[in-house]
Amino acid sequence: MKKTPRFFIALFLAKIALFIQKLLRMNASYFPGKLAITLCPDFLGRIDKPETIIGVTGTNGKTTCCNLIIDALTKLGYDVLNNRFGSNVNSGVASSLISGSTLFGKAKKKIAVFEIDERSSVRIYPYVKPTYLLCTNLFRDSIRRNAHSEYILDIISKYVPESTKLILNADDLVSSRIAPKNERVYFGIEKMESDLPKSINIVNDMRLCPVCNSVLEYEFVRYHHIGRAHCPNCSFASPSLDYKATVDFEKLTLTMDLNGKTNTFELINDSIFNAYNLTAVVALLEQFGIEPEKLSETLKSQKIVETRFSREKIGDIEVISNMAKGQNPIACSCVFDYVRKAEGTKEVILLLDDVHDNAASSENICWIYDADFEFLGDESVKRIIVGGVRAIDYKVRLEIAGVGEERIVCVDRESDTPDALKWDADKIYVLHELYRNDEALAVRDEIKRRLREKLGGEN
Repeated sequence: MKKTPRFFIALFLAKIALFIQKLLRMNASYFPGKLAITLCPDFLGRIDKPETIIGVTGTNGKTTCCNLIIDALTKLGYDVLNNRFGSNVNSGVASSLISGSTLFGKAKKKIAVFEIDERSSVRIYPYVKPTYLLCTNLFRDSIRRNAHSEYILDIISKYVPESTKLILNADDLVSSRIAPKNERVYFGIEKMESDLPKSINIVNDMRLCPVCNSVLEYEFVRYHHIGRAHCPNCSFASPSLDYKATVDFEKLTLTMDLNGKTNTFELINDSIFNAYNLTAVVALLEQFGIEPEKLSETLKSQKIVETRFSREKIGDIEVISNMAKGQNPIACSCVFDYVRKAEGTKEVILLLDDVHDNAASSENICWIYDADFEFLGDESVKRIIVGGVRAIDYKVRLEIAGVGEERIVCVDRESDTPDALKWDADKIYVLHELYRNDEALAVRDEIKRRLREKLGGEN
C-alpha cells in the first residue's frame, strides 16, 4: 500500500510516543501502535515489513514458543524484531513495526517474530502476511472472547494469507485443519506409556467426525482432544507426521529424526505442554532453514520465564509456581493433572481470580465446570488453599469434584494464603492466573522467605 501524508503523521506521532516511553523508562507497550492505527486505520498495511515474518498463534504455548524462537535466532546471530514486550493484538504488532522502522516507514530488520492473538487474525493478516505461521493448538478459552475452538478455527482459516506456510500440531484434531489449501507441515509426539484409550477429561471437543458426524475412534488420547484418531465411516483421520518426536520425561529429553539423523534436545521441564512447545519450535526453525546439527546446541538450556514456571528446593520442601491461566479450562486441567502426577505429597495454593480489570472482569465462571478440578482430589494433595474474591466459588467447585471440605482452606486475600500452609508436604505449588503474576510471585517469594527463616536463614 502506498504511504500517504496521513500515514506519515501517524508514524511521526507514534515515534514521539515511543521516544517518550523510553525517556520515562517505561516498558514497551501497545500505545504507540494504538495511536498510529487510530490516526491511520490501515497503518499496518502501509508500513514496510521485514522480509521474513514468523507468526505464532494458538490457545496455549504462544508466548513460550515465541521466546524460544527469538532466543534461538538471536543466539545464532540473527537480528530479530519482535513484540515480546508489547501485546499480541494489532496495536502491539504495530508498536513493534514502528520501533523497527525508520522515520520514512522502512523496515530496519529483515526478520520478525510476532506472537499473534487468535481473535486478532481479522485485524492483522490482511496487512501482515507471515512467511511461516506456527499454531500450537486450539482449545476452549475465555468464553467472552473465544467462545469455542471451532469458532476460532474458522476465524484463522478465513484470514490467514494463502501464501503463508503453516506449521501445525498433527495431534490436535482442531488446529490441524486450519486453512486446508495452504502449504503445511505437521509435528507431533509418538505414543507414550501414559496415553489413554479414551479421554478422561470433562471436555473433549473432537468426539465426532467433522466431515460425517460419526463417532471418532481414538488410537490414543493424551489430554482432551489431543491424540490420534480416525473416522470409521469416512477418510477423516489425524494427519501424518513430518516431524515426529519421542519424549523421555525421566531423562528430560526429546528426540527427533531430522534429515535422516537422530537429534536429541533437552526438555525445559517434565510438562507435556512444553514437550509440544519444543517439538513445534524445532519444526519451525528447521523449516526456517536452521541446520539440524545446530538446533540441538542452539536450544540447549533454554528456560521458561519465571512468571510462567519456577522451581526451587529449600530444605526438604520444593516450591513450584506454575501459571494455570484462569478462564482457560484446558490449561488449568493440564496443570492440575501435572500436580497430581508429581511424586510426593503436596500443598496447593490456587490464585485463579480473573479480577484484573476490576468491575469489567466478572466473567461468567461456568469455565470452572469445564476444568478438571477432580484431579486435585488425588490423595497426594493434602491441602488446597484458595484466596481472593472468588475463593468460595473455587471451594464449591472443589467440593463438587469430591475434594473433602477438611482439605480446603479459604482466605479473603491472596497475600494471606501462606498463613494457611501447614508445611507438612514435600511440595508447595502456587498455581496462578496469567494476569496475577505480581501477586503470585509475591506469595511464592513469601513462602520461600518463611522456609529459609525456618532453616535459620540457610538456602
